[in-house]
Amino acid sequence: MPEITTAPLTLLIVAALAYLLGSVPFGIVMARLFGLGDLRAIGSGNIGATNVLRTGNKVAAFLTLLGDAGKGGFAVLVARAVLGEDAAQLAGLAAFAGHVWPVYLRFKGGKGVATFLGTLIALSFPLGLAACLTWLAAAAVLRISSTGALAAAALAPVWALWLAPQAVALCIVLGAMIWVFHRSNIARIRAGTEPRIGQK
Repeated sequence: MPEITTAPLTLLIVAALAYLLGSVPFGIVMARLFGLGDLRAIGSGNIGATNVLRTGNKVAAFLTLLGDAGKGGFAVLVARAVLGEDAAQLAGLAAFAGHVWPVYLRFKGGKGVATFLGTLIALSFPLGLAACLTWLAAAAVLRISSTGALAAAALAPVWALWLAPQAVALCIVLGAMIWVFHRSNIARIRAGTEPRIGQK
């Protein structure tokens, strides 16, 4: 963990602002912009890019991915530039919390994978790249998005030990949360019923 150098009240404000940013549901926004209907009534009902892809609209899915990753990365970069590393990590955590518990959707959000990866890229590009490549490798082999997410979440703390030691604790927390939010996916993987990438 980084040294705490920012005043507690300032950190509280950072957390609140990052949470509100993280709460922006880009999947819902893109589904409406592209006329795809209510995303929560499609596929898995999740608001993330993978479920947007199940509508068959790759552009909307890509823009959702950028938005969800970008809000985590943006929160980290701004907090770091204005205050420091302690605020940056808190901002990343708060943006992730906003995505999975968004105030705008009655605290029923996504599973946080894109926001997690965007946060790691902003915290440490080598760490973020390693996590993204882990996701890509696992997803490419099994053609299941959730296996990529689970692999990236599990290995992120390992990559952090090597590439960004100050982020190990954050990686453990975020990675554990991703595994918890993917409980139903894990059950479907074990049952052989988890949808594959590109499946509508």
